[in-house]
Amino acid sequence: MTQAALCRHCGGPVPADLAGSFCCRGCEGAFHLVEGLGLEQYYARRTTDPAARPLRPDDDSDRYHDFSAHVTTDDKGEASLHLMIEGLHCGACIWLIESLLNKQKGVTWARVNMTTRRLVVRWRADQIEPGTLLAPVIAVGYRLVPYDPERLGAETQRQEKELLRAMAIAGFAASNVMLLSVSVWAGHFSYMGPATRGLMHWISALIVLPAVAWCVRPFARSAVAALRAGRTNMDVPITIGVTLASLMSLWETINGGEYAYFDSAITLLFFLLIGRYLDSRARGRARTTVEHLLALDAVAVTVLEDDGSQRMLPPHKVAPGSKVLVAAGERIGVDGRIIDGRSDVDTSLLTGESLPVAVATGAQVFAGTINLSAPLRLEVAAVGERTLLAEIVRMMEVAEQGRARYVALADRVSRWYAPVVHVAALATFIGWTFFTDTPWQQALLYAVAVLIITCPCALALAVPVVQVIASGRLMRQGVLVKSATALERFADADTVVFDKTGTLTLGKPVLAEDGAWTRDDLMAAAGLTPASRHPLARAITNACPAAPVAEGVAEVPGMGLEIAAQGIRLGSRRFVGVPDDSAGDGPELWLARPGHAPVRFSFSDALRADAVQVVAELRRMGLAIELLSGDRPAAAAKVAEALGLAEWRAGCAPSDKCARLAELAAQGRKVLMIGDGLNDAPALASAYVSMSPSTAVDVSQTAADVVFQGARLVPVIETLSVARLSRVLVKQNFVLALGYNVFTVPMAVAGMVTPLIAAIAMSTSSLVVIGNALRLSRRRG
Repeated sequence: MTQAALCRHCGGPVPADLAGSFCCRGCEGAFHLVEGLGLEQYYARRTTDPAARPLRPDDDSDRYHDFSAHVTTDDKGEASLHLMIEGLHCGACIWLIESLLNKQKGVTWARVNMTTRRLVVRWRADQIEPGTLLAPVIAVGYRLVPYDPERLGAETQRQEKELLRAMAIAGFAASNVMLLSVSVWAGHFSYMGPATRGLMHWISALIVLPAVAWCVRPFARSAVAALRAGRTNMDVPITIGVTLASLMSLWETINGGEYAYFDSAITLLFFLLIGRYLDSRARGRARTTVEHLLALDAVAVTVLEDDGSQRMLPPHKVAPGSKVLVAAGERIGVDGRIIDGRSDVDTSLLTGESLPVAVATGAQVFAGTINLSAPLRLEVAAVGERTLLAEIVRMMEVAEQGRARYVALADRVSRWYAPVVHVAALATFIGWTFFTDTPWQQALLYAVAVLIITCPCALALAVPVVQVIASGRLMRQGVLVKSATALERFADADTVVFDKTGTLTLGKPVLAEDGAWTRDDLMAAAGLTPASRHPLARAITNACPAAPVAEGVAEVPGMGLEIAAQGIRLGSRRFVGVPDDSAGDGPELWLARPGHAPVRFSFSDALRADAVQVVAELRRMGLAIELLSGDRPAAAAKVAEALGLAEWRAGCAPSDKCARLAELAAQGRKVLMIGDGLNDAPALASAYVSMSPSTAVDVSQTAADVVFQGARLVPVIETLSVARLSRVLVKQNFVLALGYNVFTVPMAVAGMVTPLIAAIAMSTSSLVVIGNALRLSRRRG
């Protein structure tokens, strides 16, 4: 078994389903490179030898050679192209495609994202044509189409539908055959004539054999691909055991034998398909974050022409230097500089800052933020892949690829388990055939018993059954586990890194009752605030919803509210004429009325009700805790002091958070990141494991492995506790499954176990594993 056949990038077994000698084209390229063939020679062989190009029958890749209509070129002459790759299976595919592209003349950057199957390539437009650039990738068998996020989940949905159909067929067949088997089993203890037993067996064969032929395909494809690549996986003994049990049962039926094992074969398939489908569904919940990020960039941009007319364009079609108009309440679609206007901009998606930022002429604004107060005119500085939002997309892609290298515990076990099973079965057959007088048919029956009794049903269920029960327990408490390996990683976490706004705090400003204002002051201010969408104005409205709404209120963008005829103002200290030297900490609004001294309203972002208790419990569990915030140092310091956190950082950009997590990872720490803003999304994706509240933006919820509901942080404690208990139960299940094999395999090899008894013993071991996992469903105080 050669290492080159394994995924060189993700470090685990390659899930391949393509025809050919290797599990996928990427692994084939990696194999030949390791063998010394070289990338150029490999490409030459693939393009000249038709037998070396195992394209799918419906492949019509010639249709995809002209991509010129989808190329965008910037003012520096650099062209870029976004495509989706069909036929992408593993990390080795990424390596092969990027290697082929980076060897092309003029290419400056090429990257493939495994999750979205998205290819982004940039090159000098005057040095190579797009058709020539992409020809090597198409020639080795990959299909390239314009990027379309809606097509990303099509392959996963197809596989899940296939598994669901197979599971339904296997369940129907198993339930019917089991009725016949009960009669046959009863006949072993009372008189049943050979003709009646034979009829039962033939009816069972007519039901089971077509069902097995259909339902074993998901396992058989994986097993065949693994064997062709010179390796094994858990699907190999499953396929061999089910196939041999079915064929031996047919042989026994044809020859009027007493035993047939159709029920064992189809029932085993049914339970294995349930586990495979549930695992696929768990993985399918983790929709890619990049899709949601790209959706933020999908707004239309209003471009102002030189003649004064307006034109709506998608952001990537807007040229740098153009003038655009952004209406109040509209999401900004480009990076640019304000040339006219004053407003408030909600930057919470990018910075995590809970309060809008006042902007005026000359200020920089970024794609993905929201213009709140008044229209703005911008001069476009960057669009498409050069915006700050696109930079976060790239950070997300890099982080997701890094996480894909995590290898599940069950996959690590399968590397050595399956070969041992095969060797034991083969040795049993050879030993009984050549060293005893036993007929080969009987020796094969003993070998089948070994395969069935060692069939990794219990081992294959050891992890999924615990995950399903643990996920169900957490779901009942408002916690959604989205990643199939999340609980394994949660159990290993030794450091917790919190975001501040919206995570440790509620993320909404609340009026502080500090004695600086009276009820009359609040009533007067609340009469003005319904005219504004500013979060501080809304906080005052919420604090006094019964206040009568004043008339004649006007909003001065970036400054505040006023009734000019009465000389009443509510806004910043400069707007109402308060000197800056009396500034206090935190957000504030000032109310100025004729005949009254200015009144200060201060606001705070309250901690979640159980934040202090949760942080204390995390310390008791032995976890180190840090705070990384994009907010102001004063606000972050106040929260850190309230929670007793010695390690905290403020003013962190997304790249700063990722850099800190990388530092912790380099120290050997396994970090649980908990955050809610778009600025947290790259950190959530790059962390060892991550968690997000349900109030978070869609992007952060998608990036996180776990999403929790409610206004409390106690789900963090519950998830960690369940994960640690799950790890214990998984290890116990492995011990039970392997211990069962150690006890029963010698008996099967010695010929003391028939396939029927082996099937019963195998099913019993599975029930024991499931019963042990069910302990997790009990609530512990």
